[in-house]
Amino acid sequence: MDLSQHWHSVLDGFLRIRRRIKRIERTETASVKQWLGHTDNLIHLSIVFFIPLLIGLLTLLSNRWEIISFLLFPPLASGTYTLFSDPEGQYANPVRFILSLSVGAGCGFVAAASVEWLSLESNVVGINPLGAVSAVFLTGLITWIAKIEAPSAFATALLTLATERVEPLTYVASIIICSLIIGGAFTIWRHEFYEERAQYLYKTVKADDHILVPLQELADERLAFFAGRIAGAHEAGKLVLLRPASSSSDLIDTTASGTDNQSSDIVFDSETSIDDIADPATKTVVKETERLANQIRTKAGVPCDVVVARGEMLSTTVQTAQQTNCDLVTGSYAEEEADDYSSLTRGIFNAPIDSIVFRGGEKNERTQWRRILVMVARRGENAHGMIDFATRLAGSHGTVSVTSCILDEVERRPTERQLEQLVETASGNIETRVARSDPADFVHANAETYDLVFVGSSRDRSGASRFISPPTFHQIKQVDTDLAIFNASM
Repeated sequence: MDLSQHWHSVLDGFLRIRRRIKRIERTETASVKQWLGHTDNLIHLSIVFFIPLLIGLLTLLSNRWEIISFLLFPPLASGTYTLFSDPEGQYANPVRFILSLSVGAGCGFVAAASVEWLSLESNVVGINPLGAVSAVFLTGLITWIAKIEAPSAFATALLTLATERVEPLTYVASIIICSLIIGGAFTIWRHEFYEERAQYLYKTVKADDHILVPLQELADERLAFFAGRIAGAHEAGKLVLLRPASSSSDLIDTTASGTDNQSSDIVFDSETSIDDIADPATKTVVKETERLANQIRTKAGVPCDVVVARGEMLSTTVQTAQQTNCDLVTGSYAEEEADDYSSLTRGIFNAPIDSIVFRGGEKNERTQWRRILVMVARRGENAHGMIDFATRLAGSHGTVSVTSCILDEVERRPTERQLEQLVETASGNIETRVARSDPADFVHANAETYDLVFVGSSRDRSGASRFISPPTFHQIKQVDTDLAIFNASM
């Protein structure tokens, strides 16, 4: 082996190690994002990191200003935990939080002042029991009438009786100030981060506006309208229709345009004139596809470009998606047919881009989908993506039913909570449903009542798991409705 071969071998080894490290990094990053995708984990991280910072800020203020008493911290900390631990729960109302703490402190102040005014504490060592009874009674009565009951209110009422460092009235003022700070911080956290977490954690929700649709033939017209409805829901949406060229020869008349075609794949795109195409059959393909594009622009209200390319369909699809800046591929699904569709279906699921494969019902000709069933097995990118696409398709007048299937009744409550957390990040007319059934059996039994059924590709499961329990879409045979299978790229 000469020196050049030696260095070539070393370089190959270095590149292999680098590629392996990158794969590990991508896998670990995907695992972390998937872990953060569980709302409970996100909430606990906020509790662990955000609440201590808030309490530390208040402690700093307490050390600087005597008006803020450290005695208020126990009820304040517990109330803050109540807010952040269940951001959509009964007690997760910043106004209620502020009022309950303030009313509790006020009731404690009134109770302490009443005992002192009635001279009932002259022979009492420590805190007067009558004052404690009065503080708790008033707090319970007023918070009940005002419908602002909260556990922390009773703690602030009793602590008002024990204030030694500051006067009770000052203590009440400090409660109001600190509760306003906590309530304001919680409001910002909930509105700017928690309720918008899908925008930070799930790329399918904040992207997938530019959609590439590989069309083998114009019989896929409903597929194009399906993708157009998804893209048209966002102002930045755009559709690109990809058709294969009818010939592998040089189809561009470069002498007519006076330029050289730099791409060996693209035959026609938005920068090409149809007059530059020399092959009559390809010119016909372009005209037919442009006619479909015009229909989509009119009915779906979304910009639509046409690309005609030559080459193997899968590689052409991936390359065209990169060249046209598309972040979603929508193709046809034909699992059992031995043609390019089947290889395309498998191929785009393995490609580094989000993808949807669409199978139209045999008797359906609809180009709008108003009643949509979304089958969810677990939280993650696939679930949020399917819900987002379903709400785009259904629009303001449609209904989306997000459904999970369970095998045992003990799974019902955790599954209901999971679905609630999933749909919190979406808008539109959404209902949740938990069915005690096999997912495929449920789809077969209920598909006719929906215009479209969304299922996941299950590629977020391990190979062994998919072998033991095949993906739901493999188990769904022909149903009299449209079927869409979504796969989020890793």
